[in-house]
Amino acid sequence: MSVPELRLRDVNGEPLRPEGEFVLYWMIAARRTRHSFALERALDLALELGKPLVVLEALRCDHPWASARFHAFALGGMADNARAFEGTGVVYHPYVEPEAGAGRGLLEALAARACGVVTDDYPCFFLPAMVQAAGTKLAVRLEAVDGNGLLPLRATERVFHTAFSFRAFLQRELAPHLAQRPTPEPLRRNGPPPLRALPQEIARRWPAASPELFALAPAALAALPVDPGVGRASLEGGARAGRRALRAFVTERLADYAEGRNALVDGAASGLSPWLHWGHVGSHEVLAELERDGWSAAQVAGESCGGKRGAWWNADPEREAFLDQLVTWRELGFHFALRRPDHDRYGSLPDWARRTLAEHADDPRDPCYGRERLEAARTHDELWNAAQRQLAAEGVMPNYLRMLWGKKVLEWSASPEEAFEHLVELNNRYALDGRDPNSYSGIAWTLGRFDRPWGPERPIFGTVRYMSSDSTRRKLDVKPYLERWGAPSLFG
Repeated sequence: MSVPELRLRDVNGEPLRPEGEFVLYWMIAARRTRHSFALERALDLALELGKPLVVLEALRCDHPWASARFHAFALGGMADNARAFEGTGVVYHPYVEPEAGAGRGLLEALAARACGVVTDDYPCFFLPAMVQAAGTKLAVRLEAVDGNGLLPLRATERVFHTAFSFRAFLQRELAPHLAQRPTPEPLRRNGPPPLRALPQEIARRWPAASPELFALAPAALAALPVDPGVGRASLEGGARAGRRALRAFVTERLADYAEGRNALVDGAASGLSPWLHWGHVGSHEVLAELERDGWSAAQVAGESCGGKRGAWWNADPEREAFLDQLVTWRELGFHFALRRPDHDRYGSLPDWARRTLAEHADDPRDPCYGRERLEAARTHDELWNAAQRQLAAEGVMPNYLRMLWGKKVLEWSASPEEAFEHLVELNNRYALDGRDPNSYSGIAWTLGRFDRPWGPERPIFGTVRYMSSDSTRRKLDVKPYLERWGAPSLFG
């Protein structure tokens, strides 16, 4: 078995059906053909049973915050996948719902003919409930495969409340898992028997996405029943764009990462979070790219570091700093999401944070802004407005400003609970990497998650860490950023 057992989960306890026509891979999170444990598991199963492989990648239109922006980014990935599967003998079926509910029954129709179904294990948004619901409907084995990070989600059984404690666990336990990596290009292996096409009755009822959709033709996108108010961003979705962004970061900006990642314009941040969220690029591919010039993750120092940052990867300061973000902070959010189904709600904040915020819940808020005013970037703070404008227009903002953005919403909202709701709504509606364990971590961090009490105690914040636009101006050069995003509101 090439995929580690710790990454496999039997969803429904049903048996395989060796007499089925094909193996089905239901691609829902790791939307790529490279460095994918789930695709590798589906190929292994197809080879083991001597059956063809069918890959279904579907795009619903009825999930919360569905918009032209997110559909366009996902369609970029589907177009790349269609090219990657072409000529491999694997049947790839990209399905985009033309109206709410139109895709209902497609998975069951394919699974009824399948030997077994493989899907992605992802601990956030509507995906866990969707996979569990599918498991109750399918009369064939449904396996979920964890390809979320370098550490398998089920390598730990506890909730970590700080990056320090999680980093200490990684330093003790991660090294053996670094040797268990997905095949970089599994489609280049000897594949299963080819299949010419899907059964006609299925292909007719649920036709593949049109060339116009793959080309992101404006008329085709406009016909989709999704939020047209959140338009396309300039970033291009898909594995090819993600690889270009990854390569550009490693070759052009990594050398300045430790010192330059917080620069607001032309900084050294990786900018990879949209492609990581959509599964167009995975952590193992990022790690492989970091190893191109001689450094190897096999050099990791391990438990002797005792949870401290720096030196445990036995790498230069730039790689150490970046890997702490990619592995410690990102995967901390995934493990928290798995163990805390309420990770996307205010009640998941640590006790100390909810207590101190409650003690200051009646403190005056002046100003106090509602969601409509925030969304329109009409506050008294030009730096905050600029960050909100960039988020609304491009679906991204600099990481440092994202922290400030959240802190100011806490300061300006009628209650901390309302602040949390505002942040979730704004982030999930506009951010290309929203609706993700890592983005929920960022939102909740502004209200105390994965942090500790800080003094002095302040109005509204209590002992939750405080940030201000004035301190940001002192630390960072904001002028180029304001020149780009500080124009009068895009919303009038």
